[in-house]
Amino acid sequence: GPQSWPPVDPPVLLSGADCCFRRLLSVASGQVRQGRHPSVFTRTKSCTMLWRNLSLFLLCTPFVAAETLSQTQTVRLKRKAIKYKHKHHMKFTNQVVHASEYFGEISIGSPAQKFVVVFDTGSGNLLIPSKQCNDAACLAHKRYDVNASKTAVEIAFADSPDKAVDKGGDRDVVTITFGTGEMSGVFIKDTVCIGGLCTKANFVAATEESDEPFSLVPFDGIFGLALPQMSEGPRFNVFDCMVRDKTLKTNLYAFFFGATDDEESEITFGEWRQNRMASPLFWVPVSNPGYWQVEMTDITIKNKKQNLCEAKHCQVAVDTGTSLMAGPTEVVNALIDRLAVSSDCSNFETLPDMGFLVGDHILNLKPEEYVDRGEDGCSLALMTLDIPPPKGPLFIFGDPFLRKYYTVYDRENLKVGFALAQHPHINPKTQTALIDLRETHHTLRR
Repeated sequence: GPQSWPPVDPPVLLSGADCCFRRLLSVASGQVRQGRHPSVFTRTKSCTMLWRNLSLFLLCTPFVAAETLSQTQTVRLKRKAIKYKHKHHMKFTNQVVHASEYFGEISIGSPAQKFVVVFDTGSGNLLIPSKQCNDAACLAHKRYDVNASKTAVEIAFADSPDKAVDKGGDRDVVTITFGTGEMSGVFIKDTVCIGGLCTKANFVAATEESDEPFSLVPFDGIFGLALPQMSEGPRFNVFDCMVRDKTLKTNLYAFFFGATDDEESEITFGEWRQNRMASPLFWVPVSNPGYWQVEMTDITIKNKKQNLCEAKHCQVAVDTGTSLMAGPTEVVNALIDRLAVSSDCSNFETLPDMGFLVGDHILNLKPEEYVDRGEDGCSLALMTLDIPPPKGPLFIFGDPFLRKYYTVYDRENLKVGFALAQHPHINPKTQTALIDLRETHHTLRR
């Protein structure tokens, strides 16, 4: 499993509460659901093994009339900087990491109950605390009240997403394990709205949450935006339900992460926004559906290939729910040696660009974007994370990468779009961060 991923101290969850911790644990060991039937049973399923059939589109519950106008919706995200220690990096111990979290508002039920959530491309379910949960972590946040919603239906089993719980009857309970804790919950079907975009969808209402890390996070829940293979079952993928309902102008969404607390951050559903891009958008196909996962040909330093993905192309999950970047131990340690970031920051001003070769483009990061620099010194902000096959080995493009690059997630065509993000200091005509290798005046050095 992902034990190499460092625990958090103080116990602050990375930007998506269903972040790398839970996702990678689920890849390695599966997800346990306890069915409370007369003959009690336990069944284990890996979330990456579930619901591979794209018929999920057809299974989503009809909610809006056929004549409903397709829409777009932009949700402003709030950014919060965080700082914590991790203790299990291969070469740096007790390192303080500086990161950020991004979250926005949704509503559930009729009348609407509002919640603050992380919009997380690395998980597939909507997770919200419920009124049934009296743990300190739940009491510290808004809790969903099923009895207060006229449109709510308590669902018995994930694989029977329309079957209501019989009076006094049995129902499934899902337990999701995180790196520093866990949550358990039951299944609910209700109206879910993002601004003016609404659908009927199933979600997990938490009945138990461990104190660590949930009591300290600034958001109530997680809005999973991964592909349906990562969802608990049919109709649990909220975005796919919107697709089936023909709610969206275009079946995609896009993220812009502000680089500072003062700069706007947003997620846009149904379109991408040209004014958020400082370069043309280019597309890369999803290589293994579940995560929004694409191939990476190599890693570059000063635009020179490092031959770290020679045996076969590396795989990358583009993950808005993780506040750091991560990669396999062997590759990260090679980069630590080759970049030679001084722990006292003495060579910070002379460090080179580090880039990722994706889809005939180099996506460069400056030292201030790949080095964690603070009062305690400098270190490479790329954590070691070893994910076993078939999903791994896998890199994670988390928030440091996503602040630099605008990303678009095309559900219909199963591809991810990348463009340089238009921050105030970026000049599209002179930028050298994103290099298109198809242009004749750029030569990639080996």
